[in-house]
Amino acid sequence: MRRRAFITLLGGAIIGSVAARAQQSDAVRRIGVLMNRAADDPQGQARLAVFQQRLQQLGWTDGGNVRIDTRWGADDVEGERKSAAELVALKPDVVLASGTLSVTALQHAGGAFPIVFVGVTDPVGAGLVDSLARPGGNITGFMIYEYNLSGKWLELLKQIAPSITRVAVIRNPENPVGVAVFSALRAAAQPLRVDVTPIDSRLKADEIERAVTAFARSPNTGLILTPNAAAMPAHYSLVVKLAARYKLPAVYPFSEMVINGGLMSYGPDVVDQSRRAAEYVDRILKGEKPSELPVQQATKFELRINLKTAKALGLEVPNTLIGLADEVIE
Repeated sequence: MRRRAFITLLGGAIIGSVAARAQQSDAVRRIGVLMNRAADDPQGQARLAVFQQRLQQLGWTDGGNVRIDTRWGADDVEGERKSAAELVALKPDVVLASGTLSVTALQHAGGAFPIVFVGVTDPVGAGLVDSLARPGGNITGFMIYEYNLSGKWLELLKQIAPSITRVAVIRNPENPVGVAVFSALRAAAQPLRVDVTPIDSRLKADEIERAVTAFARSPNTGLILTPNAAAMPAHYSLVVKLAARYKLPAVYPFSEMVINGGLMSYGPDVVDQSRRAAEYVDRILKGEKPSELPVQQATKFELRINLKTAKALGLEVPNTLIGLADEVIE
C-alpha cells in the first residue's frame, strides 16, 4: 500500500508539473499600444491595423494567445500621461509606443517593461537609448527621421514656389521634437533667405484659423506642417483648407494629406514602421532583449505632389521635381 501510494503521489506530481508548464507556455501574453493620435484618426487606425495584421502573420492573435490593449494619447501631454498610467497598471509584457511623448509618458509612469517605439525623431538626443546600434535598457524601435529632414521640406517649398520669403511652421511646442524641428528649420532658412514663424498646434481650431489668416495677409508666404503637430489630427483637414483658401504653398509630412488636396508631402512610410515594429514585438515575446535589438532608421522617403492643387495655386511644378516624385496626383 505504501509503494502504491508513493507511485500515485509521484504520478500526480509529475502530471501537475507538466500541466503547470503547459499552462505557463499557453498563457495569454499582453501587448500594450500607446498611439500619439486620436482614436478616430484614420492614419492612427491604419498603423494599428498593419501592426495587428503582422502580429497575426507571426502567430499572435488578439483575443487568442495575446491581448492587445490600445490607448490614444493624441500627442497631448496630459492625454499621454493618463493613457500611459492605464497601460502600466495592466502590466503588459511589451508596449508599442508611437512618438516621443508616448515613450517618455510610459517612462514617467514607471514602465519597466520592454518598449518598441515608432515615429521617434532623435531617440539618442531624447535620452531614450544609449546608441542606435546598442540601445541598452528596455527601449528600442524605429526612428522616423533626423532633424535635417526639415531642411528638405523648406528646399522643396522653395523649388515649387521660388518667390516665398516667409513660412509659417505648425508644430507642437509641448513636444521637445517640435522645438528641435523648428530650430533646424530656422537654421535651414537662413541661406534660403526665408523667415520662419511658429504656429502652435495646441491651439483650438478657431485660434489656428485666426493665426493662419493673419499670417497669410503678407505676400510671398508658405506653410509647413510638421509631423509632431499630431496633437491636432482632427485639424489636418482644416490646415489643408486654409492653405487652399489663402493660396499658401504648403508641405505636409503625410501622404494622405496630399490625396485629400494638399500640395506636397515628403517623409518616410510611417505605416510600414508599425508593420516592422510587430516583428520586434514578436522577437521580444520570444525572449530577445530590446537592448540587443538595434534602432532602425527609415531608409526610403517618399515625395508626393498634387498637380491639381498646384494649378489652383497658380504654380508651375518644375519637371525635375515631378521626375523625383514617387506619386503625382493629377
